[in-house]
Amino acid sequence: MRYRITFVAGLAIGYVLGAKAGRARYEQLSRTARRVADSPLVQEVAGVVGAQTSKAGRAVYDRAVERMPITSVRDFLARPSEEEADLVAAETSLANGTRPSRGSDEGRDA
Repeated sequence: MRYRITFVAGLAIGYVLGAKAGRARYEQLSRTARRVADSPLVQEVAGVVGAQTSKAGRAVYDRAVERMPITSVRDFLARPSEEEADLVAAETSLANGTRPSRGSDEGRDA
């Protein structure tokens, strides 16, 4: 219980002291932050970092597309599974009057 009272008292003291210094200190920090952000050196570094990030992002995207050439989620979901592709191949070959290709000796009479 003693620690709770100490914690609450610390919060109250911090709030009061922060309120007294609050607005003026906030404005000072805000002006300093704006000055730093508007600095030509910071703007230049931000531009360079932005360009490098863009290039890196594009490189990652290109690698991902090479490994997984999917143009959209719809294309991905429309692709048949292996079982579905085998079934389609079998149905197509039956419709054409040919036998589906299987292993070398499978389906032959010895």
